[in-house]
Amino acid sequence: MSQIFEELERRGLIAQMTHPDKIREKLDNERVVFYIGFDATADSLHVGHFLQLMVINHMIRAGHTPILLLGTGTTMVGDPTGRTDMRKMLTPEEINANADCFLRQMGRLVDLEKCIVARNGDWLMGLNYIELLRDVGVHFSVNRMLTAECFKSRLERGLSFIEFNYMIMQSYDFLKLYQLHNCTMQLGGDDQWSNILGGVDLVRRVESQEVCGMTFQLLTTKEGKKMGKTMGGAVWLDAGKFSPYDFFQYWRNVEDADVIKCLKFLTFLPIEEIEAMEAWEGSQLNRAKEILAYEVTSFVHGKEEADKALAAAKALFGAGGQDENMPTTTLAEGDFTDGAIGIMDLMVKTGLAPSKSEARRLIQGGGVVAGEEKVTNVDQRFSADAIRQGVVLRKGKKVFHKVTL
Repeated sequence: MSQIFEELERRGLIAQMTHPDKIREKLDNERVVFYIGFDATADSLHVGHFLQLMVINHMIRAGHTPILLLGTGTTMVGDPTGRTDMRKMLTPEEINANADCFLRQMGRLVDLEKCIVARNGDWLMGLNYIELLRDVGVHFSVNRMLTAECFKSRLERGLSFIEFNYMIMQSYDFLKLYQLHNCTMQLGGDDQWSNILGGVDLVRRVESQEVCGMTFQLLTTKEGKKMGKTMGGAVWLDAGKFSPYDFFQYWRNVEDADVIKCLKFLTFLPIEEIEAMEAWEGSQLNRAKEILAYEVTSFVHGKEEADKALAAAKALFGAGGQDENMPTTTLAEGDFTDGAIGIMDLMVKTGLAPSKSEARRLIQGGGVVAGEEKVTNVDQRFSADAIRQGVVLRKGKKVFHKVTL
């Protein structure tokens, strides 16, 4: 079998492991059934999920079998990890609809024929509470649970009892998947370490079997901030929620310090080729960003959309011109008052700013250009005739948007 452990290690993906030597041996010499969970909290996957799917693809290539666990049960409770408040409560119908959306997107990004797809609502939703307390809850120490990072960050603001059960539910998932599919390893982001340890311990206590857990690094900037967020919200994988052009531009605009890490995490480029790029500087880094943006966009949205986005980027950043693939907002006559529309309203309608107050801040900071002129007046207005001919707005140096009527 391929040396998958070394591949993951050289790409910098591995964060923590329960049994380092055993995991290396199993991954390189056995066929492992492992699982990664996806709580269905929205109707689209985002770039954080994409990193997990890339790990799954590496594992499939090495001959291992992933279980894609759709959290139709755990989403009913909500993972408190990384949260300062309780997650929005969703109905079972909303959760299952979200899970269906996840599965459709996953079908484009992983080979489902080589995966096991499961929904933890199938066993969690029918649990008897008293039996769960006696058979599972008895194995958990409250004192130990309270030391977990996922709970510690919430204790000051208040941790609800329903969220406190999340670790028990996720641990039960591991036990159930071990019993159903001989699943011996759980993978997940490093923020899931405490939950993974809970599952490993539960399988050991109930089945007297040693299973493993491994976390991979989160997608963060060099400063430690999570990537995948924009002023308008998350970077979704659904083209209807986040256009392929904007998706391309997001990766084209990553900081110099983050581009090599992103290439290692989010592309299948040979690791030797990426390591050679570590010596690149100046304009070469711009080339690396273009490679990153093209590779990721091509994988998520297809080569045709990646080609369009690349052509648009070259038109904008090369000759400073326009391109038909540029994101465009078409206004209606009803958007105008007395035949004109204000710049702050334009920025909100195009999504360049989430609110008029944020639009004001950007304008006053000198970060908005209309056509070739920097916008200095927050009350500047554009006539319907001007919009009909097409106005290109630019936020900062790299975000362009065309407005027409």
